[in-house]
Amino acid sequence: MLSDQLKSQIRAIHTRIKTTLPNYQPRPGQNQLVAEMAKIVSGTYHRHERIGLIEAGTGTGKSLAYMLAVIPYALAQKKKVVIATATVALQEQLVNKDLPFFQQHSKLLFEFSLVKGRQRYACIERVCQQQKHPELFATANDAAFDWQQLLDNWQQRKWLGDRDTLATPLTEDLWQRIVADPLHCSKTDRRHMNCPFHLARAEVSNADVLVVNHALLLADLSSGNSILPPPEETLYVIDEAHHLPDSAREFFAAQAQLTHNSVWLEKAAKTIQQLITLLPATVMKELLRFDDSCNELNSLLKPIERCVSEFKPRWFGEKTEFRFTDAALPKLFQQQAEQLAQISQKALTQLEKIQQHLQENVTEQQLPLKQSMNLLQELAYLRQKMEQQQALWQLYAAEQEKNVYQARWVELQNQSQYVIGHACPLGVANKLEQLLFTDAFAVLLCSATLTALNSFQYIKYDLGLTQFEGVQTLQVASPFAYAEKGRIVIPKMQTDPTEQAYTDELATLLPTYLPDDQASLVLFASYWQMQQVAEVLRKKKFSLLVQGEASRQALLQLHGENCKHNRTSILFGTQSFSEGLDLPGKLLTNLVITKLPFAVPTSPLEEALAEAITKKGGNAFLQLTIPATSKKLVQACGRLLRQEQDEGRIVILDRRLVTKAYGSAMLNALPPFRRQIEY
Repeated sequence: MLSDQLKSQIRAIHTRIKTTLPNYQPRPGQNQLVAEMAKIVSGTYHRHERIGLIEAGTGTGKSLAYMLAVIPYALAQKKKVVIATATVALQEQLVNKDLPFFQQHSKLLFEFSLVKGRQRYACIERVCQQQKHPELFATANDAAFDWQQLLDNWQQRKWLGDRDTLATPLTEDLWQRIVADPLHCSKTDRRHMNCPFHLARAEVSNADVLVVNHALLLADLSSGNSILPPPEETLYVIDEAHHLPDSAREFFAAQAQLTHNSVWLEKAAKTIQQLITLLPATVMKELLRFDDSCNELNSLLKPIERCVSEFKPRWFGEKTEFRFTDAALPKLFQQQAEQLAQISQKALTQLEKIQQHLQENVTEQQLPLKQSMNLLQELAYLRQKMEQQQALWQLYAAEQEKNVYQARWVELQNQSQYVIGHACPLGVANKLEQLLFTDAFAVLLCSATLTALNSFQYIKYDLGLTQFEGVQTLQVASPFAYAEKGRIVIPKMQTDPTEQAYTDELATLLPTYLPDDQASLVLFASYWQMQQVAEVLRKKKFSLLVQGEASRQALLQLHGENCKHNRTSILFGTQSFSEGLDLPGKLLTNLVITKLPFAVPTSPLEEALAEAITKKGGNAFLQLTIPATSKKLVQACGRLLRQEQDEGRIVILDRRLVTKAYGSAMLNALPPFRRQIEY
């Protein structure tokens, strides 16, 4: 429960912030958000299950609301706050703008920190090695790189030691040479005490509010909280929560080579021979054990490769992917999966010990530098390969139940001709329940689009929250005057988007809905259709900014310049332009959606999800496709009004919103714009 003192403190902070913000306008929705969020995290509704699903429309002030509701309460309870986002853009906004503003005006004493994965940080000691011994590392491609300048930038704090603040981006190859992996950059070695990664992690322990991405949150929960505080001591705010199920599926998925494994395993044998001549005799036993494990792994993978070669003509015709129906693997895969998972795990454990021995000898400068650096790189590569094999066969070894719970497929890589095995869980509900929801002190899941067809049931099911009695749901509408400021136009069309003649009709009709001296964004469902229409319109002398013809940043810059000088500006984009694109004011007054954003169930994961629903007697189109499309349509329409004073129109060139049974439900899930339906 919230004490009267805390309630007064939250109200006082809110009042102080209101008076500080220029052009502040009262937002009843924000007051409701603060009150409800505070009740959820303080256990007013349920003492143990403090979980909230909160859909807050554009302009409600969601970020400020959750900071007001959560941070004062967490400080009073001596708990930590973890804010997890799906995108870098929102992370940067929180760390560079929202949290500093809240810290300054709330007068609360708290520290906050952005937490990134280890792979985002450089090891300064490794940068020094590149600078001191270029002859050991340089290749023809990078010999000219100025490592000294990088070190100078670090010392002058122009560079913060991470990949995101580099003045000039590094290639993947160069970055891998200086990345702060645990092997090269260990805190136990005094030379690494002041490396960026360790300094950043020291900040974590002192911070009260931690900002992370979904992937790092999942990784930390899975590894037993090696970075973040334990769930029972944490109030989680998961922003952009509509992405969490997909982020979790991606995190718990696995992929590894099923062919050409002898190449790297034979290379491993040569590396082991070099290590035998280099390392002390005390490490000999471990090296020989590792050699045995590599040989055993190779002997188990060879029959797998023969099996793949036999099935290859059947699996891959015109397509480069083949999905195993009902996740049923070939018999040999089933028989050997568990053994392959065990042996690759054994090899991994042995490899970690060898890496440690080699690193210790390098640190004590008992080995030739060039040779040991090369060997460390070889071992890091081997470890990556072993981890991939272990993760894949672990998933393949899982017993299949009556109801399929995995998507399993193989992919042919055209250039290399390698065959890659994939496995991905269909549902992540059990994992999220076990790792997060059961033990967390409190969890708020927020987004502008959490519902599908105005219902929380879909997201509850996806996240595994259907069994939790204490889950509270809240929908707070945007304060924007949609009916006054905008309208949805559905022009009469002769063809359905599924018909061949649709693209021609689209190219003919579209110019009518591209007004002069305005900013238009036209969203397409496919690159192919976008290019076809662009070609026709350019012949009619239309000037277009088309996605893929320049970087997103460059296109938006040109668009901004056009709008600044009151010139007609027309942006063409696909699905990726329908989310996370912020074009306020006169940067967007005319939004055209060419067709409903149905995802074609051609990806193995989507096929498997549909198959699982059908198998249970459900209707995949109604239960999966329609809700997902509705959510995407809401996101696309959300591009138009970004501020209260914005205005404009949305044109949807898809008659299925009027002619199909599901159309009215999709229209009713959209913000309450005026409607002009020309049927």
